[in-house]
Amino acid sequence: MKTFLIYLLLSTSLLHCKDKPTSVNQDNEFTVAKDGSGDYTSIQAAINDTKSFPYEQITIHIKEGVYHEKVKIYEWNPKVTLIGENKERTIIRYDDYFKGIDLGRNSTFHTSTLQVEGNDCFIKNLTIENTAGNVGQAVALSLTGNRIKVENCIIKGNQDTVYTSGEGHKQYFKDCFIEGTTDFIFGQATAVFDGCQIHSKSDSYITAASTPEHIPFGYVFINCRLTADKNVTKVYLGRPWRIYAKTVFINCEMGKQIHPEAWHDWNKPEAHTSAFYAEYNSSGKGADNTKRVRWSHQLNDKDIQQNYSLKKILIDSLADQDWYKIKSTN
Repeated sequence: MKTFLIYLLLSTSLLHCKDKPTSVNQDNEFTVAKDGSGDYTSIQAAINDTKSFPYEQITIHIKEGVYHEKVKIYEWNPKVTLIGENKERTIIRYDDYFKGIDLGRNSTFHTSTLQVEGNDCFIKNLTIENTAGNVGQAVALSLTGNRIKVENCIIKGNQDTVYTSGEGHKQYFKDCFIEGTTDFIFGQATAVFDGCQIHSKSDSYITAASTPEHIPFGYVFINCRLTADKNVTKVYLGRPWRIYAKTVFINCEMGKQIHPEAWHDWNKPEAHTSAFYAEYNSSGKGADNTKRVRWSHQLNDKDIQQNYSLKKILIDSLADQDWYKIKSTN
């Protein structure tokens, strides 16, 4: 009888272990692999099994493959890091779009392929796609959390590719490729795009900021390249989704597709005095500022030195020091 009880306890324990991740650090580090060689075959399954409100960063390594799934990092899952094995071959893909999901006037916000609600998240080495096609609003990446870094990622879509939101939230894109057609970077967060390639697929608008009135920074593009498909000839840097929109381009190379006026008021003349659109040291065939709209601004060296360092734009308090410099082990 005693031998049987020992056997029963061991069997139960082994069965229980089969449901647990097999990583060395079972609490903080997991692997997702389509072929079953990791802890999970689904990215969402890995996220669902992480601790809520952890004290330390949780890292989910994603092996190469195409993951056809909607992925959501919930508000109760802060400090989640997603790291792909290779940005070209580690792909999260889905195809929701406004009319396809038909959830009313706010359907856009339900279409994202990857949605990040949690604070202090880090996304690296991934392709994030909305493959619905040119069918209207269809978000690839939605960020509504605070202190989120997206590095070395390819983000692909058409209209409304990247949504950045959260009043006063700070988000940082480093060395990313972002493509789209209309308003393909939009929202109210303070977001810096550093060393990114911003690629227009049609004659339209790159940004549609909705910066709240009392927030000092909206979108800031630093050392970016603005490129376009061959047939694209009329691209505006931005238009105001809301009238206090703020968007600045610093040391950016602008292709010939950039419209000489650069900015559009979206038929909101009040935005001429309420919005803030500016450039500094633009270069390239689209950089000629002699025909820019009169209500836009050309910044000087003093403006940049005093107001546009990463620390000035992205830091709120001592508790947030240098979060945007977070590095992974990969």
